[in-house]
Amino acid sequence: MNTYFTCGRFQFSTGNSDDVPLVMGILNVTPDSFSDGGQFLSLDAAISCAEQMILDGVDIIDIGGESTRPGAKVVSLDEELRRVMPLIYALRDCGKPLSVDTYKPEVMAEAILAGADMINDIKGFSSMEAKNAVAASEVGLCVMHMQNTPADMQLDPQYRDVNEDVLHFMHKRMSELQLAGIAKERLCFDPGFGFGKTLEHNVTMMKNLQLYQRELGLPSLVGISRKNMIGAITGKPVEQRMAGSLAAALAAMNQGARILRVHDVAETVDAIKVWQRLSN
Repeated sequence: MNTYFTCGRFQFSTGNSDDVPLVMGILNVTPDSFSDGGQFLSLDAAISCAEQMILDGVDIIDIGGESTRPGAKVVSLDEELRRVMPLIYALRDCGKPLSVDTYKPEVMAEAILAGADMINDIKGFSSMEAKNAVAASEVGLCVMHMQNTPADMQLDPQYRDVNEDVLHFMHKRMSELQLAGIAKERLCFDPGFGFGKTLEHNVTMMKNLQLYQRELGLPSLVGISRKNMIGAITGKPVEQRMAGSLAAALAAMNQGARILRVHDVAETVDAIKVWQRLSN
């Protein structure tokens, strides 16, 4: 696996077995995200949340202007730009890399010009326009797998073999991105927990996360925080899924995850510290 991950103005070590996973804090400026929709719609509230994340030990801040929960509606380009661009300008000198969670090439291009360090694309940079938007920059890229679209991805997800299918998708995307001139050191992958996957699909992907990393030679980004799979296992509503999310984060860490995308930054940082101290 790559020994480091280039993320715009920042570089992280990812190739050593004793590297502590990076904590990516979720900052949604949306009215309808499944967990924190509407909480940070104002710029002041979003900046305050980011400042608290930094105090809590966050490594990367992931800004999202369009909900991608199951059944979510598409947001217009203008509305997504209106939500995320002021926040990027406000936080670009905060000392932490800024990731932007978007699949729209126009948002990618504007975010990079404004100072974003990473683009997190649920569609895995599948369009030529998306590849062109990021190719000439130095930003890190998270290539995610999703079956279908947020509107219908959870209706009846089917795979011949979920691990083989996701790996095939990732190999194809890696080849395309490298042909576009994008260095491998800029890439990480997200198998897409909850994005067109049943609980059993999610579980088998987690158990094979180390296989993914060996096959792809890339660091993995795992986003499970407060998702439906946590609710399915615990029986808890979204606002009561912190404990389950922390357990899932540690399970991902145990399987070699290099980046943990979470809502609860302080609690995840503490859990990692305790796990590291007691298990080494």
